[in-house]
Amino acid sequence: MRAEQKPLLQLAGDAAPLVRVTYRDTDRMGAVYYANYLVWFEIGRVELLRSIGQSYKDWEDVHGVFLPVADCHVEYKRSARYDDLVRIETAVTRLTEASITFHYRILRMPEGELLAVGSTRHPFVAKDGRIVRVASKLLPDVRR
Repeated sequence: MRAEQKPLLQLAGDAAPLVRVTYRDTDRMGAVYYANYLVWFEIGRVELLRSIGQSYKDWEDVHGVFLPVADCHVEYKRSARYDDLVRIETAVTRLTEASITFHYRILRMPEGELLAVGSTRHPFVAKDGRIVRVASKLLPDVRR
């Protein structure tokens, strides 16, 4: 996350989810396969919402709202490796009525070494793919 971007919501430090790297996560060189960072981003999003009493499942099943990825960026700093414990810090840095932007920091624990940073932007869409303006309904307590 850039220093000038103040998070609207955040799941960091001891509250952030931890993931243990397994063999299935690594490539032939022993480093975590690059696309697995995107899986970790999803874990971060889901757990951030869960931490405020929300869930992707309810947004989809109850409200009929989906969050496809419209934009994704990852900057890799260091490789995660087999058996590393990584922390997924996640923050909402932008929220409009029609979209939400998450920023991520992937850290090797217990050192806290920064492995990757990234972001994803998601429009709120109905099942038929139409963009819907629902942020104030889904996240009424988040100040924009």
